[in-house]
Amino acid sequence: MTRASLLSSRPFSQRDGAVLLNTLLSALLFTAGVASVHAQEQSLEKPPAPPAAVTPAAAAPATSATPANPVKADIESGRYLAIAADCMACHTAPAGKPYAGGYAIESPLGTIYATNITPSKTAGIGNYSEAQFARALREGVRADGSHLYPAMPYTSYAMLTDSDVHKLYSYFMNAVTPVNEPASSQTKLPFPFNVRMSMTVWNAIFLDTKRFVPDASKSQQINRGKYLADGLAHCSTCHTPRNFLMGEKGGSALAGAPLGPWHAPNITSDKVSGVGGWSDAELMQYLKTGHVEGKGQAGGAMAEAVTNSFQHLRDDDIAAIVAYLRTVPPVRDATQSKPAYSYGKAVSDESALRGTRGPNEHNSLNSGAVLFSGYCASCHAASGAGSNGQDYPSLFNNTATGSHNPANLVSAILYGVERKVGDKEILMPRFDAHSYVNPLTDQQIAMIANYVLKQYGNPEVQVSEAYVAQARKGGEQPILAKLQPYIAPAIGIAIVLLLLIIFAVISVRRRRRIPF
Repeated sequence: MTRASLLSSRPFSQRDGAVLLNTLLSALLFTAGVASVHAQEQSLEKPPAPPAAVTPAAAAPATSATPANPVKADIESGRYLAIAADCMACHTAPAGKPYAGGYAIESPLGTIYATNITPSKTAGIGNYSEAQFARALREGVRADGSHLYPAMPYTSYAMLTDSDVHKLYSYFMNAVTPVNEPASSQTKLPFPFNVRMSMTVWNAIFLDTKRFVPDASKSQQINRGKYLADGLAHCSTCHTPRNFLMGEKGGSALAGAPLGPWHAPNITSDKVSGVGGWSDAELMQYLKTGHVEGKGQAGGAMAEAVTNSFQHLRDDDIAAIVAYLRTVPPVRDATQSKPAYSYGKAVSDESALRGTRGPNEHNSLNSGAVLFSGYCASCHAASGAGSNGQDYPSLFNNTATGSHNPANLVSAILYGVERKVGDKEILMPRFDAHSYVNPLTDQQIAMIANYVLKQYGNPEVQVSEAYVAQARKGGEQPILAKLQPYIAPAIGIAIVLLLLIIFAVISVRRRRRIPF
């Protein structure tokens, strides 16, 4: 099926109605993937990727799904590719076994649980042939024919070469320890989103199954960077805005998009709205560590990507991604006049606050300045300059506070920031209902955010209590997700109307046959 077949000029039929309905359902299912809020349940307790020197899975007899005498080089290459693709992030639950599934991906339509992708023959993918593995990876179709939800980014993995798919298969089948228990939880979305077959229509419209072909006019480095960024690392899944049916918008590649309560920023080559004002060294440092002084730091899903993937990639591959990003057409946000990291300076209200409240005074935390002093200044400094070494970053010259979109500032306060680089752990505590420091109300978080924006960031941005409440619930829902409660009733009404029409047509025909 092609777009042309769906948009042809023939009369609209009942079949077309079914196709349109399935397309809408499929788009909603895709919303479940791209609007996931996995950063809310982020954890540094995930085990590291299996070490490089791994023994092929214990002397299992060779079958079509388990190659005999696999080449060690393919296994090691496959391990590296799995890290570049960040498979660990979603398929390993906090404190769980590698690739055993059970990781919860929150979505507006319900919770999607990652599956067991170890080579277990009873609970994982141990019975998959290489062709079945490739189809699941690049087309989103399991060995049993069921469709995967695009929370698994097969739309990006579709461009992987046959060689790299083979290496990934060799790694998963021979170097990952089988876990014979199924994932601790299974995906059970409500009707009609549990009808996986509806993904067929969406895939027909939006899934590009073409494999990667190097651009002869570009350097080998840029081609490598595109393959990594657009394919394995699936950057567009988060950073490209989406249309009404949740397909990626053409002409807006990597221009930034909402990601649950967070916002994946513009990473095009634009010098104001994108990363064009970052040096190559800064971009490389950010991908390897998640932090660049005077620019920004990774939180949410990007912190997970740094922790599980980017920091482990070779420097030449990180340099290739940077080289490719330089070639991405710039996309300017008309609301921005200067880069987000250019806002703010050191300033402190601490001296003015001393002695203004008694130690036991009731409701004394009644302003953004007082709340900042009590909850933020001990780490970020009273002046907002951050700590020595910037483990606690400066709040000025910071993309989270200088952006015209306050999503990442509010989400950092609500959900905290966690990432681990090497042996170093970076942690900002969360202040939502799960806080082990002190849960803050929507009003308190709004007051802190507005104080920080006025003092250190973009003073034109304001945060309301309603905005914080929405972020606490997982962010603004896409339009299609808002329609979800009405879909089942609409289907029921449509069926009733169809039956009434059929009954009316039959009745009219019978009357015409009755002689007077």
